Amino acid sequence: MITQIRGRLVEKNPTYVVVDCAGVGYLLHVSLQTFSSLPTDENIRLFTHLSIREDAHTLYGFITKTEREVFKLLISVSGVGPSIARTMLSSMNSEEVQNAIASENVALIQSVKGIGAKTAQRVIVDLKDKILKTFDIDEVSLSSNNTNKEEALSALEVLGFNRRQSEKVITAILKDTPNETVELLIKKALKNL
Repeated sequence: MITQIRGRLVEKNPTYVVVDCAGVGYLLHVSLQTFSSLPTDENIRLFTHLSIREDAHTLYGFITKTEREVFKLLISVSGVGPSIARTMLSSMNSEEVQNAIASENVALIQSVKGIGAKTAQRVIVDLKDKILKTFDIDEVSLSSNNTNKEEALSALEVLGFNRRQSEKVITAILKDTPNETVELLIKKALKNL
């Protein structure tokens, strides 16, 4: 297994790069995140994953080990191939993918081209525990774009409720009614706490 390549950057495109390593040119498929993070100097090092199928041996390159690990986790899910995993890592950086999976954000995962509702849910079911354990993400510290959720959590915390327990209840409420107001979130949460 080829785990990394260090060499001279010969060709750079948004979907692939060619790295000259001791006279041999390696074509590596890359995500847009890796492409935009490549240094301007010619000497680079990419972490790699070799995908072997009956009809092709394809080398994927990543700027960080974390991105490569997220890629490997994604392709372990049934229905997610290297192409879809690379598309996901192109539309979000590896940290955003981790947070989307850990916070069970189906809509964000489903927004990636090629991923439907069932596949997005399968990604979450298969990878949530692995993501939380592998990358040591604390469920409480997950960033959320929902300001109503944050305000409701703060209010419940001030009222003396455990934040982790409150977050579970509010997340369940938001699954049923995603655009709930802060006041109604707090009232519904109080009934379930």
